[in-house]
Amino acid sequence: MHPVVARGSSVVIEKLTIGKLAEATGTKVATVRWYEKVGLIALPARTAGNYRAYTRDDLARLSFIRRARDLGFSLDQVRALLDLAGQRERDCGTVDVIAGEHLAEVDRKLADLSALRRELARLISTCEGGTVAKCRILEALAP
Repeated sequence: MHPVVARGSSVVIEKLTIGKLAEATGTKVATVRWYEKVGLIALPARTAGNYRAYTRDDLARLSFIRRARDLGFSLDQVRALLDLAGQRERDCGTVDVIAGEHLAEVDRKLADLSALRRELARLISTCEGGTVAKCRILEALAP
């Protein structure tokens, strides 16, 4: 973090540039801007030089978003989880429902991938070598 003076203020506070924020979270700068555009991250204050100036709270929020996205949560699910995370006294049942629904989707995808793997293995097992003209895999793919 670098000390910067926020526009319209004489108070020096620790802020992160968009590049440093992106680097600290393993997120691309364009993705940080996209998250701002879709409302997952608030538009930051600007420095006197008109650079974005992110706070430690922004870093924590982006880290949360990044971890949730790495786990495969959709943007809508991340938005809901962020909203719930801000309601510290609320029952966590809704969080459990969101996570459970996501787990069910992961299980469906795994089942689909397993079926895909079996089909590919079956196609490969039909290969007898020889020329492309007599390739069973290509025959199976043809209309």
